[in-house]
Amino acid sequence: MPVKTTWLLSAAAIAISSFGSIAVAQAPPAVQPSQQAAPAQPAYTPTEKRAQPNLPRTSFGQPSLEGAWGSNWVLPLEASPRVPMLVVPAAAAKQIAAGYAKGVGDALDKQLDPEVPETMRQVEGLPTVLGEYRTRAIVIPANGMLPYTAAGKAELSRGNGIGDLNNPEGRPNWERCVRSLGQPPVFPIGSGNPREIIQTPNAVVIHTEYGNEARVIPYTDKHKPKMFWDLLGDSIAHWEGNTLVIETIGLPDRDRVRLFPSFIVSSEAVVTERYTRLAMDELLYQFTVTDPKVYTETWMGEYSIYPLTGNGRLFEHACHEGNYSMPNILKGARVLEERKARAAQTAQATPVSAKPAQ
Repeated sequence: MPVKTTWLLSAAAIAISSFGSIAVAQAPPAVQPSQQAAPAQPAYTPTEKRAQPNLPRTSFGQPSLEGAWGSNWVLPLEASPRVPMLVVPAAAAKQIAAGYAKGVGDALDKQLDPEVPETMRQVEGLPTVLGEYRTRAIVIPANGMLPYTAAGKAELSRGNGIGDLNNPEGRPNWERCVRSLGQPPVFPIGSGNPREIIQTPNAVVIHTEYGNEARVIPYTDKHKPKMFWDLLGDSIAHWEGNTLVIETIGLPDRDRVRLFPSFIVSSEAVVTERYTRLAMDELLYQFTVTDPKVYTETWMGEYSIYPLTGNGRLFEHACHEGNYSMPNILKGARVLEERKARAAQTAQATPVSAKPAQ
């Protein structure tokens, strides 16, 4: 089962390049025909229908999802051109995961502290869902690609939501530790974002370690007034059989371009998360995003998480500690401003006759 490791905030800084982009650029090995389980992948069928029967329940009768869950795998959001299939056999999975991990690790080695690339290289491979090795999270649409509108594709190509970098308030929320990886849909890479689930008769709490964010989600069919929405959006929950369904609206536009990897979730999006316990040691996480201004259709992804090893609990997430790059970034901006101001003063003080002819 997954090995629990806490990543530094500096790991977020390198995500300016999306995980998928790094992986594709590094060109993971293509799966050879002899390694494929079949010439073509079967159509996606609802994974939750394959859950084991008679799984545990809480003292108040709900299916029990409680505990600390995590993962230690490498998983792109979208399909790679060289690995278009969703499910691969074990031999191919090992080869593909090694290619992805090496590509990401090598890329991070050039711009980050060495411990994060080393963590990337220690992933356990591609994730498994009910024993199937998955090459990506997206299951709908069938091609495994985000169905962007022309406007959505253009927005993503303009950058990764960095904004104004010249002052602390202009830096991205994830870098400022204002919000982190708890916003739905939750999509980490590697082992960096375990989560804890706590259930009560009236609410469920989803607590993610990276950023120490806790969503207290009531069982209701009515969202709160907009004035009470926060950086994690406004979430409500209900049960559909043995599946916990969480609907979130009102996610902030400031965080519309996500990292780990890059994709867009605007303030008009409806994000639906589904948690289903498949077995004693496996919890399925599914998510759909409906956002007509960004996507041509609703898309869906899924992956499984597993009980944390060791003591099975979350730890404090140290965010700004060791963030030595911030003073240098801001100092650099001030130096550029000073140079620009001096150049303007020099231009004003230089007599017109002394200026070189055009």
